Amino acid sequence: MFPRDLRCAVPALAILALAGCNDSGDGEGGDAGREARTLTEITDSGELVVLTTEAPTTWQRGPDGPEGYEVDLAEAAAEALDVDVRFIVHDDLESLLSAIEAGEGDLAAAGITVTEARRARLTFGPAYKTVRETLVCHPDTERIADRGDLAGLDLVVVAGSSHAETLDRLQGEHAGIDYTTRPSPSALRLIERVSRGQHDCTVADSNVIALARLEHPELTTPLRLSDEQTFAWVLPQPLTSEDDPDAFGTWLDAFFADAHRTGLLAEFDERWYGHADDFDYVEVTTFIRRVSRRLPPLQPLFQRAARARPFEWLLLAAQGYQESHWDRDAVSPTGVRGIMMLTLPTARELGVRDRTDPAQSIQGGATYLERMYERVPEGVEGDDRLYMALAAYNVGYGHLLDARRLARRSGRDPDDWTDIREIFPLLTQQEFYSTVPHGYARGHEPVRYVRNIRLYHALLQAHADRRRAG
Repeated sequence: MFPRDLRCAVPALAILALAGCNDSGDGEGGDAGREARTLTEITDSGELVVLTTEAPTTWQRGPDGPEGYEVDLAEAAAEALDVDVRFIVHDDLESLLSAIEAGEGDLAAAGITVTEARRARLTFGPAYKTVRETLVCHPDTERIADRGDLAGLDLVVVAGSSHAETLDRLQGEHAGIDYTTRPSPSALRLIERVSRGQHDCTVADSNVIALARLEHPELTTPLRLSDEQTFAWVLPQPLTSEDDPDAFGTWLDAFFADAHRTGLLAEFDERWYGHADDFDYVEVTTFIRRVSRRLPPLQPLFQRAARARPFEWLLLAAQGYQESHWDRDAVSPTGVRGIMMLTLPTARELGVRDRTDPAQSIQGGATYLERMYERVPEGVEGDDRLYMALAAYNVGYGHLLDARRLARRSGRDPDDWTDIREIFPLLTQQEFYSTVPHGYARGHEPVRYVRNIRLYHALLQAHADRRRAG
């Protein structure tokens, strides 16, 4: 039901979860709403009703249905309950919180920060993620060295957010700070407004900024406005006694304790934010510039190559950029060439006669990646399977098998990319590569290779989303 116990979760969060951090404040707020459903009522109904907002960090429409960090987490909870999950998407944070107070769902999941003011009116489940509130500014904004420099800025934040609470507190500490609020499902929309110069700055959580800076690398983050804060789901009130084994909140305590212990939360963090960890301003700005200049003539070729294959064209395009920067005449010192940088023997095996022909190269590269994908052992699923196929494309299938062998020997999970990416570099060390069939490998390269493709893929998805939005 959950991933094997291979990684250690953040200790502070684990303590919160194991302690049953089902914080209902003084227990006196929100009693005008419908009562929270019991665990039995939820399981008998066959569905978990989840209120959320639309944003890349929470819920968004994907090619195969809803996707997002909160979607994955809610679906894991529903799977543990053996029920379906039904999402109700709200337009902004304020309406979401009002709806959960009124008992219109079993929980609200939207990256909601636990604050003292909110504890007075909301019931929080266990903590599951830590973030910091950070100032995000247009590059032309005057230098900001401390919180007093917020005075006189055009600041905008999400209405009803913890960010507004933070600025309220700062107004009492520093003269001249003023701000406006806008209804919004996420700070991402306000970051867009800042990037267009409509405001000087906004405030966002660090996880949101990690994704936003990939699309807007020019924005600055001059100041942290909070220490670590925690996210938690919000439950309707009133609750049955927290000692009642049929209380949904009691079940959530156990679910999140298990999610910390097994590494489920670490897995979701890696899936949704891992590619944004090593932000490189020059790398990202160069890529964004080339998307409009080099990609358009190649896009139909990537789309054609992705048909009837287990990966989308954006992934192939991201891989093509990693291989050649979409340069049809690219040649490496080792003789690989073309958009997908095929070796001569591989090109011949795939029937590619001219490696510098973009159509042939892209089709050949897609075919080769599909072969690697199909060869990855059974039991490896989802993103793990894709990342291992990409690694095999880069370093060779035999070296992937060797990394899996070393993972087993060290008690790691050979089916988990998070573990395999830590094992690969061992293939550069004689004490390890001398013990496996295929010997030495440039073990750091497949790790960087997959990391970069994930980054470019996320940037391409953001670009595609922006174009669809108008």
